Amino acid sequence: MGELIPAIWQKYGYVYIQGAWGTVYIALLTVFFGTILGTLLSFLRLSRVRPLQWIVQVYIWILRGTPTLLQIYFFYFYLPRYLPFEMSERACIITALVVNASAYVEEVIRAGIQAVDRGQTEAARSLGMTARHTMTRIVLPQAFKNILPALGNEFIVMIKQASLASIFFIVELTSAFKTVQSATFITIPALIISGAIYLALTTVLSALMKLVEKRLQSND
Repeated sequence: MGELIPAIWQKYGYVYIQGAWGTVYIALLTVFFGTILGTLLSFLRLSRVRPLQWIVQVYIWILRGTPTLLQIYFFYFYLPRYLPFEMSERACIITALVVNASAYVEEVIRAGIQAVDRGQTEAARSLGMTARHTMTRIVLPQAFKNILPALGNEFIVMIKQASLASIFFIVELTSAFKTVQSATFITIPALIISGAIYLALTTVLSALMKLVEKRLQSND
Protein backbone atom coordinates (compact mmCIF):
# COMPACT_ATOMS: atom_id res chain seq x y z
CA MET A 1 0.00 0.00 0.00
CA GLY A 2 2.85 2.38 0.83
CA GLU A 3 4.19 2.25 -2.71
CA LEU A 4 0.75 2.76 -4.25
CA ILE A 5 0.24 6.19 -2.68
CA PRO A 6 3.21 7.90 -4.46
CA ALA A 7 2.24 6.20 -7.73
CA ILE A 8 -1.36 7.41 -7.48
CA TRP A 9 -0.24 10.92 -6.55
CA GLN A 10 2.19 11.05 -9.45
CA LYS A 11 -0.52 10.13 -11.95
CA TYR A 12 -3.57 11.76 -10.39
CA GLY A 13 -2.10 14.54 -8.25
CA TYR A 14 -3.74 17.18 -10.46
CA VAL A 15 -7.17 15.66 -9.67
CA TYR A 16 -6.53 16.08 -5.95
CA ILE A 17 -5.21 19.62 -6.44
CA GLN A 18 -8.35 20.57 -8.36
CA GLY A 19 -10.42 18.94 -5.62
CA ALA A 20 -8.55 20.82 -2.88
CA TRP A 21 -9.12 24.11 -4.69
CA GLY A 22 -12.80 23.25 -5.12
CA THR A 23 -13.08 22.53 -1.40
CA VAL A 24 -11.41 25.82 -0.40
CA TYR A 25 -13.48 27.74 -2.97
CA ILE A 26 -16.76 26.35 -1.63
CA ALA A 27 -15.70 27.03 1.98
CA LEU A 28 -14.61 30.60 1.21
CA LEU A 29 -17.85 31.49 -0.56
CA THR A 30 -19.91 29.81 2.14
CA VAL A 31 -18.24 31.66 5.02
CA PHE A 32 -18.17 35.01 3.17
CA PHE A 33 -21.84 35.08 2.21
CA GLY A 34 -22.84 33.20 5.37
CA THR A 35 -21.21 35.98 7.40
CA ILE A 36 -23.09 38.66 5.49
CA LEU A 37 -26.41 36.87 5.94
CA GLY A 38 -25.60 35.94 9.54
CA THR A 39 -24.79 39.59 10.35
CA LEU A 40 -28.13 40.71 8.93
CA LEU A 41 -29.92 38.03 10.94
CA SER A 42 -28.12 39.04 14.13
CA PHE A 43 -29.21 42.67 13.68
CA LEU A 44 -32.80 41.52 13.14
CA ARG A 45 -32.67 39.36 16.24
CA LEU A 46 -31.22 42.20 18.31
CA SER A 47 -33.88 44.59 17.09
CA ARG A 48 -36.82 45.56 19.25
CA VAL A 49 -39.35 44.30 16.71
CA ARG A 50 -40.74 41.08 18.19
CA PRO A 51 -42.02 39.52 14.92
CA LEU A 52 -38.56 39.87 13.36
CA GLN A 53 -36.98 38.22 16.40
CA TRP A 54 -39.43 35.32 16.17
CA ILE A 55 -38.82 34.85 12.43
CA VAL A 56 -35.05 34.66 12.97
CA GLN A 57 -35.47 32.27 15.90
CA VAL A 58 -37.63 29.93 13.80
CA TYR A 59 -35.14 30.19 10.93
CA ILE A 60 -32.27 29.18 13.24
CA TRP A 61 -34.36 26.47 14.92
CA ILE A 62 -35.09 24.80 11.56
CA LEU A 63 -31.56 25.03 10.18
CA ARG A 64 -29.81 23.89 13.34
CA GLY A 65 -32.34 21.14 13.94
CA THR A 66 -32.17 19.44 10.54
CA PRO A 67 -29.24 17.68 8.82
CA THR A 68 -27.09 19.74 6.46
CA LEU A 69 -27.40 17.06 3.77
CA LEU A 70 -31.18 17.27 3.93
CA GLN A 71 -30.97 21.03 3.43
CA ILE A 72 -28.66 20.56 0.44
CA TYR A 73 -31.16 18.16 -1.14
CA PHE A 74 -33.94 20.67 -0.55
CA PHE A 75 -32.09 23.53 -2.27
CA TYR A 76 -30.73 21.25 -5.00
CA PHE A 77 -34.22 20.20 -6.09
CA TYR A 78 -36.17 23.34 -5.09
CA LEU A 79 -34.17 26.27 -6.47
CA PRO A 80 -33.90 25.21 -10.14
CA ARG A 81 -37.61 24.46 -10.26
CA TYR A 82 -39.01 27.66 -8.79
CA LEU A 83 -36.48 30.43 -9.43
CA PRO A 84 -37.11 32.63 -12.50
CA PHE A 85 -33.47 32.18 -13.58
CA GLU A 86 -31.14 29.23 -13.95
CA MET A 87 -28.73 28.16 -11.23
CA SER A 88 -25.94 25.65 -11.62
CA GLU A 89 -25.74 22.60 -9.37
CA ARG A 90 -22.69 24.10 -7.65
CA ALA A 91 -24.57 27.37 -7.00
CA CYS A 92 -27.53 25.49 -5.48
CA ILE A 93 -25.25 23.55 -3.13
CA ILE A 94 -23.27 26.65 -2.11
CA THR A 95 -26.54 28.48 -1.47
CA ALA A 96 -27.66 25.66 0.83
CA LEU A 97 -24.34 25.76 2.70
CA VAL A 98 -24.53 29.57 2.99
CA VAL A 99 -28.00 29.40 4.49
CA ASN A 100 -26.88 26.66 6.87
CA ALA A 101 -23.75 28.57 7.91
CA SER A 102 -25.72 31.78 8.49
CA ALA A 103 -27.67 30.13 11.30
CA TYR A 104 -24.43 29.40 13.16
CA VAL A 105 -22.71 32.67 12.26
CA GLU A 106 -25.72 34.63 13.54
CA GLU A 107 -25.18 33.14 16.98
CA VAL A 108 -21.47 34.00 16.85
CA ILE A 109 -22.01 37.61 15.80
CA ARG A 110 -24.87 38.21 18.21
CA ALA A 111 -22.82 36.82 21.09
CA GLY A 112 -19.85 38.97 20.06
CA ILE A 113 -21.97 42.12 19.99
CA GLN A 114 -23.63 41.37 23.32
CA ALA A 115 -20.21 40.73 24.90
CA VAL A 116 -19.31 44.41 24.44
CA ASP A 117 -19.92 46.39 27.62
CA ARG A 118 -23.33 48.04 27.35
CA GLY A 119 -21.99 51.08 29.17
CA GLN A 120 -19.93 52.01 26.11
CA THR A 121 -23.05 52.04 23.96
CA GLU A 122 -24.84 54.24 26.47
CA ALA A 123 -21.84 56.58 26.68
CA ALA A 124 -21.70 56.91 22.90
CA ARG A 125 -25.41 57.67 22.68
CA SER A 126 -25.12 60.25 25.47
CA LEU A 127 -22.43 62.00 23.41
CA GLY A 128 -24.91 62.38 20.56
CA MET A 129 -23.84 59.48 18.32
CA THR A 130 -26.60 57.83 16.33
CA ALA A 131 -27.44 54.15 16.80
CA ARG A 132 -25.81 53.33 13.43
CA HIS A 133 -22.58 55.18 14.23
CA THR A 134 -22.48 53.63 17.70
CA MET A 135 -22.77 50.16 16.20
CA THR A 136 -20.25 50.67 13.38
CA ARG A 137 -17.64 52.75 15.26
CA ILE A 138 -17.89 51.53 18.85
CA VAL A 139 -19.53 48.12 19.13
CA LEU A 140 -18.50 46.22 15.98
CA PRO A 141 -14.73 47.02 16.17
CA GLN A 142 -14.64 45.57 19.68
CA ALA A 143 -16.94 42.67 18.87
CA PHE A 144 -14.66 41.80 15.94
CA LYS A 145 -12.04 40.39 18.32
CA ASN A 146 -14.61 37.99 19.74
CA ILE A 147 -16.10 37.12 16.36
CA LEU A 148 -13.00 36.50 14.23
CA PRO A 149 -11.71 33.31 15.93
CA ALA A 150 -15.18 31.75 15.78
CA LEU A 151 -15.48 32.65 12.08
CA GLY A 152 -12.11 30.98 11.52
CA ASN A 153 -13.44 27.84 13.18
CA GLU A 154 -16.53 28.03 10.96
CA PHE A 155 -14.26 28.14 7.91
CA ILE A 156 -12.49 24.98 9.10
CA VAL A 157 -15.86 23.30 9.63
CA MET A 158 -16.90 24.28 6.10
CA ILE A 159 -13.72 22.74 4.66
CA LYS A 160 -15.08 19.43 5.94
CA GLN A 161 -18.75 20.19 5.20
CA ALA A 162 -17.86 20.80 1.55
CA SER A 163 -17.38 17.04 1.21
CA LEU A 164 -21.18 16.75 1.06
CA ALA A 165 -21.00 18.29 -2.43
CA SER A 166 -19.37 15.08 -3.66
CA ILE A 167 -22.79 13.40 -3.53
CA PHE A 168 -23.75 15.64 -6.46
CA PHE A 169 -20.39 15.14 -8.25
CA ILE A 170 -19.22 18.70 -7.60
CA VAL A 171 -15.43 19.03 -7.84
CA GLU A 172 -13.89 18.92 -4.35
CA LEU A 173 -11.62 16.60 -2.38
CA THR A 174 -14.03 13.75 -1.70
CA SER A 175 -15.20 13.70 -5.31
CA ALA A 176 -11.50 13.69 -6.30
CA PHE A 177 -11.14 10.48 -4.29
CA LYS A 178 -14.17 9.00 -6.07
CA THR A 179 -12.71 9.93 -9.46
CA VAL A 180 -9.35 8.31 -8.71
CA GLN A 181 -10.96 5.26 -7.11
CA SER A 182 -13.19 4.65 -10.13
CA ALA A 183 -10.21 5.03 -12.49
CA THR A 184 -7.81 2.80 -10.56
CA PHE A 185 -10.13 0.50 -8.56
CA ILE A 186 -7.81 1.23 -5.61
CA THR A 187 -9.75 2.48 -2.62
CA ILE A 188 -7.69 2.80 0.56
CA PRO A 189 -4.58 4.58 -0.84
CA ALA A 190 -6.79 6.98 -2.82
CA LEU A 191 -8.81 7.67 0.31
CA ILE A 192 -5.68 8.21 2.40
CA ILE A 193 -4.46 10.91 0.00
CA SER A 194 -7.74 12.82 0.28
CA GLY A 195 -7.71 12.44 4.06
CA ALA A 196 -4.11 13.69 4.26
CA ILE A 197 -4.98 16.80 2.23
CA TYR A 198 -8.02 17.50 4.44
CA LEU A 199 -5.82 17.10 7.50
CA ALA A 200 -3.15 19.42 6.05
CA LEU A 201 -5.72 22.10 5.21
CA THR A 202 -7.40 22.04 8.62
CA THR A 203 -4.05 21.90 10.47
CA VAL A 204 -2.64 24.90 8.61
CA LEU A 205 -5.86 26.88 9.10
CA SER A 206 -5.98 26.02 12.81
CA ALA A 207 -2.38 27.19 13.22
CA LEU A 208 -3.16 30.45 11.40
CA MET A 209 -6.18 31.06 13.63
CA LYS A 210 -4.07 30.54 16.75
CA LEU A 211 -1.60 33.13 15.46
CA VAL A 212 -4.44 35.57 14.80
CA GLU A 213 -5.87 35.00 18.29
CA LYS A 214 -2.47 35.63 19.89
CA ARG A 215 -2.05 38.82 17.84
CA LEU A 216 -5.49 40.06 18.89
CA GLN A 217 -4.81 39.25 22.54
CA SER A 218 -1.45 41.06 22.43
CA ASN A 219 -3.21 44.18 21.14
CA ASP A 220 -5.60 44.31 24.09
